[in-house]
Amino acid sequence: MPWILAIFVVIGCFSSPLYAGVYTWIDSNGVAHFSDYPPGELPHREIVVSEPSTVPMSENLDQGRRVSGIRDDVRGLLSAPDRGAGEGADRARVEREKTCGAYRKKLERIQSKLRAGYGNDKGNTLRRQRRETSQKLSRECLLQ
Repeated sequence: MPWILAIFVVIGCFSSPLYAGVYTWIDSNGVAHFSDYPPGELPHREIVVSEPSTVPMSENLDQGRRVSGIRDDVRGLLSAPDRGAGEGADRARVEREKTCGAYRKKLERIQSKLRAGYGNDKGNTLRRQRRETSQKLSRECLLQ
Protein backbone atom coordinates (compact mmCIF):
# COMPACT_ATOMS: atom_id res chain seq x y z
CA MET A 1 0.00 0.00 0.00
CA PRO A 2 2.78 2.55 0.78
CA TRP A 3 4.34 1.84 -2.64
CA ILE A 4 1.11 2.77 -4.42
CA LEU A 5 0.89 6.02 -2.46
CA ALA A 6 4.55 6.77 -3.25
CA ILE A 7 3.92 6.16 -6.96
CA PHE A 8 0.99 8.60 -6.96
CA VAL A 9 3.08 11.24 -5.19
CA VAL A 10 5.92 10.88 -7.70
CA ILE A 11 3.51 11.01 -10.66
CA GLY A 12 1.84 14.08 -9.16
CA CYS A 13 5.18 15.85 -8.77
CA PHE A 14 6.30 15.17 -12.32
CA SER A 15 2.95 15.85 -13.97
CA SER A 16 2.34 19.24 -12.38
CA PRO A 17 2.89 22.03 -14.89
CA LEU A 18 5.97 24.11 -14.36
CA TYR A 19 5.63 27.70 -15.40
CA ALA A 20 8.84 29.61 -15.82
CA GLY A 21 8.69 33.35 -16.14
CA VAL A 22 9.55 34.95 -19.46
CA TYR A 23 11.60 38.12 -19.26
CA THR A 24 12.43 40.72 -21.86
CA TRP A 25 14.95 43.54 -21.91
CA ILE A 26 16.84 45.71 -24.37
CA ASP A 27 20.62 45.77 -24.18
CA SER A 28 22.93 48.76 -24.74
CA ASN A 29 23.03 48.01 -28.51
CA GLY A 30 19.23 48.24 -28.78
CA VAL A 31 18.74 44.48 -29.25
CA ALA A 32 15.66 42.98 -27.62
CA HIS A 33 16.24 39.78 -25.64
CA PHE A 34 13.80 37.18 -24.33
CA SER A 35 14.74 34.61 -21.73
CA ASP A 36 13.40 32.43 -18.94
CA TYR A 37 15.72 34.07 -16.42
CA PRO A 38 16.04 37.77 -15.49
CA PRO A 39 19.11 39.61 -16.83
CA GLY A 40 20.38 40.61 -13.41
CA GLU A 41 20.95 44.35 -12.96
CA LEU A 42 19.58 45.41 -16.36
CA PRO A 43 16.09 46.90 -16.39
CA HIS A 44 13.66 44.24 -17.56
CA ARG A 45 10.02 43.25 -17.41
CA GLU A 46 8.24 39.95 -17.04
CA ILE A 47 5.89 38.86 -19.83
CA VAL A 48 2.70 37.06 -18.92
CA VAL A 49 2.19 34.09 -21.24
CA SER A 50 -1.46 33.13 -21.59
CA GLU A 51 -2.77 29.59 -21.76
CA PRO A 52 -3.25 28.17 -25.25
CA SER A 53 -6.84 28.14 -26.45
CA THR A 54 -8.57 24.99 -27.58
CA VAL A 55 -11.56 24.45 -29.86
CA PRO A 56 -13.92 21.58 -29.05
CA MET A 57 -14.03 19.02 -31.83
CA SER A 58 -17.65 18.17 -31.05
CA GLU A 59 -18.81 21.25 -32.99
CA ASN A 60 -16.92 20.11 -36.08
CA LEU A 61 -18.30 16.58 -35.73
CA ASP A 62 -21.87 17.88 -35.39
CA GLN A 63 -21.45 20.05 -38.50
CA GLY A 64 -20.07 17.06 -40.42
CA ARG A 65 -23.12 15.00 -39.44
CA ARG A 66 -25.48 17.78 -40.58
CA VAL A 67 -23.71 18.06 -43.93
CA SER A 68 -23.81 14.28 -44.39
CA GLY A 69 -27.53 14.28 -43.61
CA ILE A 70 -28.20 17.01 -46.19
CA ARG A 71 -26.10 15.12 -48.75
CA ASP A 72 -28.12 11.95 -48.09
CA ASP A 73 -31.39 13.91 -48.45
CA VAL A 74 -30.26 15.31 -51.80
CA ARG A 75 -29.23 11.86 -53.05
CA GLY A 76 -32.61 10.49 -51.99
CA LEU A 77 -34.44 13.28 -53.81
CA LEU A 78 -32.38 12.82 -56.95
CA SER A 79 -32.95 9.08 -57.03
CA ALA A 80 -36.69 9.27 -56.25
CA PRO A 81 -38.92 7.80 -58.99
CA ASP A 82 -41.14 10.04 -61.11
CA ARG A 83 -44.45 10.88 -59.48
CA GLY A 84 -46.49 9.59 -62.39
CA ALA A 85 -48.81 11.22 -64.88
CA GLY A 86 -52.41 12.22 -64.94
CA GLU A 87 -54.64 14.89 -63.50
CA GLY A 88 -53.24 14.49 -59.97
CA ALA A 89 -49.73 14.98 -61.26
CA ASP A 90 -50.77 18.11 -63.16
CA ARG A 91 -52.40 19.56 -60.06
CA ALA A 92 -49.28 18.77 -58.01
CA ARG A 93 -47.06 20.38 -60.67
CA VAL A 94 -49.16 23.56 -60.70
CA GLU A 95 -49.10 23.69 -56.90
CA ARG A 96 -45.33 23.18 -56.87
CA GLU A 97 -44.82 25.96 -59.45
CA LYS A 98 -46.92 28.28 -57.31
CA THR A 99 -44.86 27.44 -54.22
CA CYS A 100 -41.59 27.82 -56.12
CA GLY A 101 -42.69 31.18 -57.48
CA ALA A 102 -43.44 32.34 -53.92
CA TYR A 103 -39.97 31.25 -52.79
CA ARG A 104 -38.35 33.11 -55.69
CA LYS A 105 -40.30 36.31 -54.91
CA LYS A 106 -39.34 36.06 -51.25
CA LEU A 107 -35.67 35.64 -52.21
CA GLU A 108 -35.89 38.72 -54.47
CA ARG A 109 -37.40 40.78 -51.62
CA ILE A 110 -34.68 39.65 -49.21
CA GLN A 111 -31.94 40.40 -51.77
CA SER A 112 -33.32 43.90 -52.39
CA LYS A 113 -33.35 44.58 -48.64
CA LEU A 114 -29.77 43.37 -48.37
CA ARG A 115 -28.68 45.62 -51.24
CA ALA A 116 -30.48 48.62 -49.68
CA GLY A 117 -28.26 48.56 -46.59
CA TYR A 118 -28.80 47.32 -43.08
CA GLY A 119 -27.46 47.21 -39.55
CA ASN A 120 -25.61 44.22 -38.14
CA ASP A 121 -28.59 42.54 -36.48
CA LYS A 122 -30.90 43.15 -39.41
CA GLY A 123 -28.27 41.89 -41.87
CA ASN A 124 -27.79 38.68 -39.92
CA THR A 125 -31.55 38.10 -39.86
CA LEU A 126 -31.85 38.76 -43.59
CA ARG A 127 -28.96 36.43 -44.43
CA ARG A 128 -30.51 33.70 -42.26
CA GLN A 129 -33.87 34.16 -44.03
CA ARG A 130 -32.15 34.07 -47.42
CA ARG A 131 -30.30 30.87 -46.50
CA GLU A 132 -33.46 29.14 -45.22
CA THR A 133 -35.57 30.20 -48.22
CA SER A 134 -32.85 29.20 -50.66
CA GLN A 135 -32.62 25.76 -49.06
CA LYS A 136 -36.40 25.31 -49.29
CA LEU A 137 -36.33 26.39 -52.96
CA SER A 138 -33.55 23.94 -53.69
CA ARG A 139 -35.17 21.00 -51.91
CA GLU A 140 -38.72 21.53 -53.08
CA CYS A 141 -38.24 22.96 -56.56
CA LEU A 142 -34.83 22.40 -58.08
CA LEU A 143 -34.14 18.84 -56.96
CA GLN A 144 -37.50 17.36 -57.92
